[in-house]
Amino acid sequence: MLADFNDLVVSVSATTRSRRAGEREGRDYHFLSRDGFVRRVEEGEFLEWAEYGGHLYGTAEKAVVAELESGRDVILEIELKGARQVLAQYPEAALIFVAPPGLGELEQRLRLRDTDSGEAIRRRMEHAKEEMAELERDSGKEPREFDYVIVNDDVERASEELRSVIQDIREHDPER
Repeated sequence: MLADFNDLVVSVSATTRSRRAGEREGRDYHFLSRDGFVRRVEEGEFLEWAEYGGHLYGTAEKAVVAELESGRDVILEIELKGARQVLAQYPEAALIFVAPPGLGELEQRLRLRDTDSGEAIRRRMEHAKEEMAELERDSGKEPREFDYVIVNDDVERASEELRSVIQDIREHDPER
């Protein structure tokens, strides 16, 4: 997928949700108590943070800045509220919206994954509907909030498109 991009890092978010089977601390997420997470928010440690599906998620600013200063590009896997927080602090950041092929397909994927309760899936679907509505509104604006939109209908194709987008940004807009 993106393995040949040696100067590219995918950040590891912090979360208050419970660890799922097979997930490892520091590889998949940094798992925090709600109190610990809130304390870090109050101390300004997060570049971005948001509540999603009843849990808190955030990205430690120090880790991202260290990677950027070492010459690596950093991908943040975050939701829309967090992306807007990043953009407010780093207007040169590129926003790439990775969208499901449709809400029905997204719900089916979540159910087949079998890692969330019915209530958690319902909350996630409500959030996804809001984000898809934002994407629709953005398509009619100038300038657009999202620099690129990738539809994740096939993981290999979407990964290749992401690789192409990153290469395009590096070649044509290296200040980003």
